[in-house]
Amino acid sequence: MPRITRVTTKTGDGGETALATGRRLPKDHPRIEAYGTVDELSSVLGVALAGALDDDVAALLSAVQNELFHLGAELATPAEGDEPRPGPRIEPRHVERLEAAQDRWLEELPALTNFVLPGGTPAAAELHVARTVCRRAERRLVTLAAEEAVSAEAIRYLNRLSDVLFTAARWENHRSGVDEPVWDSRA
Repeated sequence: MPRITRVTTKTGDGGETALATGRRLPKDHPRIEAYGTVDELSSVLGVALAGALDDDVAALLSAVQNELFHLGAELATPAEGDEPRPGPRIEPRHVERLEAAQDRWLEELPALTNFVLPGGTPAAAELHVARTVCRRAERRLVTLAAEEAVSAEAIRYLNRLSDVLFTAARWENHRSGVDEPVWDSRA
């Protein structure tokens, strides 16, 4: 575990930040944008977790926050040459757990007959916000992957997580007996 004794270092005052490897990059570099958006997603999930979520949803999202730190560490520690990247990373088992949770909730949800608008309960609305931040994080990873090596599993994880967050939002409305807002294409 890292020991953080000081938050303000002043080393970023010139518009650069350090990766875990010590390499410095501009703060708007695609790698920094990617893990910064992953960090933002974790914060948005923290807001959702501070509210009244279904126990199953809360347990999954607590695990997801930890896994997002794995992803942030993976992005902050790019491989150097042929050496494998040390530390935690997103693995297939993380994606599989997301898929299993989604399958559980989908078994009890009614089939979709229209596009769902974000909203319903406060918990569902927060999960929809998290879903959109997750989609942005995924886009940032795809942008980075066009320039540098990025784990395909990491992109897959964020893609699946956004689906899970959508399903969790629907689940929160369903368990609360709240009708989902739907798109009226004739309005």
